[in-house]
Amino acid sequence: MGLVLIALVPGVFAHVIFFGPGLLWQIVLATTFALGFEAAMLAWRRRPLRPFLTDLSAPVTAVLFALCLPPLAPWWIAAIGMCAAIVVAKHLYGGLGHNVFNPAMLGYVVVLLCFPREFTHWLPPAGLESSLGTPGFIDSTIAIFSGQLPAPWGWDAIGQATPLDTVREWSNRGQTLAEIRGNPLFGDFGGKGWEWIANFYALGGLFLLWKKIIPWQTPVATLGSVVLVTVPFWLYDGDVNPFPLQHVFSGALVLGAFFIATDPVSGCASPRGRLIFGAGVGLLTLLIRRWGAYPDGLAFAVLLMNFAAPWIDLHTRPRIYGEGRPS
Repeated sequence: MGLVLIALVPGVFAHVIFFGPGLLWQIVLATTFALGFEAAMLAWRRRPLRPFLTDLSAPVTAVLFALCLPPLAPWWIAAIGMCAAIVVAKHLYGGLGHNVFNPAMLGYVVVLLCFPREFTHWLPPAGLESSLGTPGFIDSTIAIFSGQLPAPWGWDAIGQATPLDTVREWSNRGQTLAEIRGNPLFGDFGGKGWEWIANFYALGGLFLLWKKIIPWQTPVATLGSVVLVTVPFWLYDGDVNPFPLQHVFSGALVLGAFFIATDPVSGCASPRGRLIFGAGVGLLTLLIRRWGAYPDGLAFAVLLMNFAAPWIDLHTRPRIYGEGRPS
């Protein structure tokens, strides 16, 4: 768990550089609430506090959850999300090692579905022309705890759609991808700033692969399935179908491939099962991005594959010699 947190540091650093220090508050708030709910549930279940509070599983859940939030989301979003993640997704299923669903993603989906307005306050990346810049630490603190942005900022002036939101909205208006990508919000592949954040998450993911903390099958299948499926469509009509790397470097796909879909508890255990699980996450993310109500869909894809993980493992685990096939 400690190495996972270390691997997330480059991505967090890049996120703060491009979108300001609000993310640091989200991490602190989510971690505080996660440890508080963890301690309360352990006491209620009459379990020892020290081993479970120091295993870093709750902070990992909190950080992954915080990375999915707008940097200036109100403080109570972290409280509700961590209640859903730690109390419902983790302890009501039996605690660490028994959860069916990825706790961070379940907590995120709960607050996304219940409070969609708070997820419209995404900030423009630093350096974007026509933007007021990113709020500093004090202004971010005021916004998170009071819900108000001090002058010269205001929610209407500073709030901006994410690159995935922009592609969806402008495509529905009949604009081609070439016209959409002329918007200064976009960089070489994904959104300006977002693609660099994805690069740094990839560096952290490669570190985990090198240390053999995560298996290679899940991230390779997640990212590979997205590229393989989108290449033919892009070659057929590049004005309508995005370049494959635009899918990879937009949204939370890289973060999800290395840090979320690789959860050993809610994912698959067998090597073939991990390949199927990762491919399922990638394909469902694409389907939700194309036809779903939400522009990204990574969290929903992971939770849907969590449903299927036990069945996939049942039918992909290596057979012992002489053992019959599972029915």
